[in-house]
Amino acid sequence: MMLANPDYLRLRGSYLFSTVAQKTRAYTEAHPEAEIIRLGIGDVTQPLPPAVIEALHKAVEEQAHAETFRGYAPDLGYPFLRHAMAENDYRARDCQIEDDEIFLSDGAKSDSANIQEIFAADSRIAVTDPVYPVYVDSNVMAGRTGTYREETGTWSRVTYLPCTAENGFVPALPAEGPDEAPDLIYLCFPNNPTGTTITKAQLQEWVDYANRTGAVILFDSAYEAYISEPDVPHTIYECEGARTCAIELRSFSKNAGFTGLRLGAVVIPKELKDKNGQALHPLWARRHGTKYNGAPYIVQRAGEAVYTPEGKAQVRALVDGYMKNARFIRESLAGMGYEVYGGVNSPYIWLRTSGEMTSWEFFDRLLEGAQVVGTPGSGFGPRGEHYFRLTAFGTYEKSVEAMERIRRL
Repeated sequence: MMLANPDYLRLRGSYLFSTVAQKTRAYTEAHPEAEIIRLGIGDVTQPLPPAVIEALHKAVEEQAHAETFRGYAPDLGYPFLRHAMAENDYRARDCQIEDDEIFLSDGAKSDSANIQEIFAADSRIAVTDPVYPVYVDSNVMAGRTGTYREETGTWSRVTYLPCTAENGFVPALPAEGPDEAPDLIYLCFPNNPTGTTITKAQLQEWVDYANRTGAVILFDSAYEAYISEPDVPHTIYECEGARTCAIELRSFSKNAGFTGLRLGAVVIPKELKDKNGQALHPLWARRHGTKYNGAPYIVQRAGEAVYTPEGKAQVRALVDGYMKNARFIRESLAGMGYEVYGGVNSPYIWLRTSGEMTSWEFFDRLLEGAQVVGTPGSGFGPRGEHYFRLTAFGTYEKSVEAMERIRRL
């Protein structure tokens, strides 16, 4: 693929988590005796729920018989899973989402990168800062760059919305002028990487803004299963008017442990249109059907099992286990004097690095001094500098050991 700007690779380098993996691998090769605790990448560590395993076995057995064998899946998804998601994730929360407004995929990462393809090449985008890098990189690679600003590390067609301790990690609304308002707004709450979130009333302000300006919100709800506070919305469609301005990305990875199975979904209401009046539901259906052969039948049956009574209880137990880790990490770091955020409605803990240490310097300090791997905040955007992300996806024992090692630094 031709990149929009030949300086792109020089300016951005390799993908953030690839760089973390490369640095960790180099250290382990030089220190083969080291016992590394990995709290960097957001990958789950606990086994799949038993209900999911049972569904997988049953679906595989069906593949051994001609009368129940399944080939290509329907490109938009099997009706049984689309219905289960609509019933449990939306209609159970009084959100009117129809079965055929849900498009099944191989995961939210792919969807968050691919969704920009159905919008005009000259679209202006807005992202929170810090930000999950896929949102920015996929748009830059599609040509939405303009002029690169060396002093801020930003592109002129990409508006960064600061999320800092000073504003409670809640971004301010962008300008509304015709030459300033973004066409696409990426929001992720609970947030990756900060672990913070916003209230329903705050999210309603974004929905109202998008409807006023004609912007489309791309709402990533990958971590909604971790929400514990009552005033935090689980879906943007809890807000009035969201059907006319919002697309939602769903994931099975962090709630049910599908990081290796791969399953996600895009929700696009039929009345949603872009600024040019283009209906986005049929456009995404065409794109999806043209470029995708459908998530495997056995994986979709596994996804369906997540919504059974047994599956729901087992998923809840997984989430509760990771949040036990999160609370311990958060409280331990706070007790050591670190400035800490997240870890309440999210499995991510966002901490201020020591003194004026850069996030990559802090990465090296933890790796070399404690053999603990995290993720440097600067990899998530300009406002991520001097911050660091740890995940709660390890075991409780490893989480305890990691905190003890950091305490001894």
